[in-house]
Amino acid sequence: MTGREDSAIETYECDVLVAGSGCSGMSAAITARHRGLDVLIVEKEPRFGGTTARSGGWLWIPGTSLAKAYGIEETPEQARTYLRHEAGNNYDAARVDAFLLAGPEAVDFFTSKTALRFDMPLVFPDYHAEAPGGAQGGRSMVTRPFDGRELGDQIKTLGMPLPELTVFGMMLGSGKEIIHFMRVTKSLTSAVYVAKRLSRHFMDVLRYGRGMTLTNGNALAGRLAKSALDLKIPMWLSSPVRELTVENGAVTGAIVSREGRQVRVRARQGVVLACGGFPHDVERRKKMFPHAPTGNEHYSPGPTGNTGDGLRLAESAGGRIEDRLSNAAAWVPVSLTTRKDGSKGVMPHFIDRAKPGVIAVMRDGRRFANEGNSYHDFVQAMVKAAKPGEEIAAFLVCDHKTLRKYGLGCVPPFPMPLGHHLETGYLMRGDTLEALAGKAGIDAQAFTETIRQFNATAPLGHDAAFGKGSKAYNRYQGDAMHGPNPCIAPIENGPFYAIKMVIGDLGTYAGIVTDENARALDAEGRIIPGLYAAGNDMASIMGGNYPGAGITLGPALTFGYIAGRHLADSAEKRNAA
Repeated sequence: MTGREDSAIETYECDVLVAGSGCSGMSAAITARHRGLDVLIVEKEPRFGGTTARSGGWLWIPGTSLAKAYGIEETPEQARTYLRHEAGNNYDAARVDAFLLAGPEAVDFFTSKTALRFDMPLVFPDYHAEAPGGAQGGRSMVTRPFDGRELGDQIKTLGMPLPELTVFGMMLGSGKEIIHFMRVTKSLTSAVYVAKRLSRHFMDVLRYGRGMTLTNGNALAGRLAKSALDLKIPMWLSSPVRELTVENGAVTGAIVSREGRQVRVRARQGVVLACGGFPHDVERRKKMFPHAPTGNEHYSPGPTGNTGDGLRLAESAGGRIEDRLSNAAAWVPVSLTTRKDGSKGVMPHFIDRAKPGVIAVMRDGRRFANEGNSYHDFVQAMVKAAKPGEEIAAFLVCDHKTLRKYGLGCVPPFPMPLGHHLETGYLMRGDTLEALAGKAGIDAQAFTETIRQFNATAPLGHDAAFGKGSKAYNRYQGDAMHGPNPCIAPIENGPFYAIKMVIGDLGTYAGIVTDENARALDAEGRIIPGLYAAGNDMASIMGGNYPGAGITLGPALTFGYIAGRHLADSAEKRNAA
């Protein structure tokens, strides 16, 4: 942090400097630029899009016009009740109210004024839909697929989707598209759909070097980038912010490294920190993740460049980092895989746990949770079930029939081969339950008894131990074509399979403390003039819980919009004075 002048350093002037090119950063930049401000986006990585580009592309925002078009009408009080229940003692009334008011406005702005478009399934339940204020649908929306050719040459610098979530490098759209791929050998309609989709993808790869039908988070990053390009917002890649400049207590810009030189960026209105949180900051993980005492017992599928830059910059200007949340990140169970090129991958387990015929056990051979619950809840159950001093790991288990029907983790369903995953040890196989237990290091006696007890009521669709399939979210992620319970089937005939899961994240919650206008606050709760934070750099409004699909990107888009709007309003007031 400095207020010094150096005549030898190059200077660049703008109204707003945005650090980070994910959803929140581009949201702030587009909003401010649309209101007439001169904006610059700087991105640490050589590709833009950040975590957003490899995400599922879902946003959780209640009360939108998309929901109303389906006839889903709800008052802000219903969502407020739900968030109050979810956040508990960490409920932040001012910021929640700002989110509930501005969220629908942000969606209307982006869908009417930019290239951003969303689709909303009629029924996608909140993760705790049965809780006070919970809903069976109308709050989670997904980004509509996007033709990457609209980005022109900029498509070359769009962040790539997570390889573990692709098929032949192709990211599948959520919902119906995944169902088509899972039913490719059982439905002619699905077979034709998949054949056309793959043909189009391979043609794009031959011509452009990558698929051009962008889906999920890649579509969100692509659509936001197209909107920024349309507004002629400059974006500097491979340009990390090194330090903030502060004059008379106000943040006035930053020192940015660009093309081997230092550039002083003067930001007349302010700086927005949207650097993606700290999933790869080992030291901060060590302090904030109880399951990672050395900081290394954690595996994030997020971009490796997300090392807490925004948080450190805020602290250098007097900002405070929230450290009282019940969970410092959005947890997800992950498995560690070896790709065909020999590199290592991190596979998040979203939907396979809910499928019929799949259960999870700890090393003691016993189940510990409802496998169909949200990934965030499932990891918390893993932590509670782990024995002191033991690695926190669980094993996802199924039989051959289930594996070939649904797949498991990185392992695809029939007719795709299994050989690579068996050879690397990612997928463990045993002809008997005892043999599988031996390979995985699971207590064989307890494991076989667990399977026996589970199978006793599975044909009836009943899970006496944990009630798998009893909740709306369980059933949504199960197999609607399977009955009597879409989440329950016996584990009967070998060979049997297991995949080891450890703890990862989908983004960090513990971030910069802000007010309802996304302005950073100091230790005394005072506003730091000229400094804003959004996305995973901002302390989550969810209080450490995970209420539904898109609770990181929904607030990211919204508070980016709030920050951009506030910067523009402040500029107008200053110019009018």
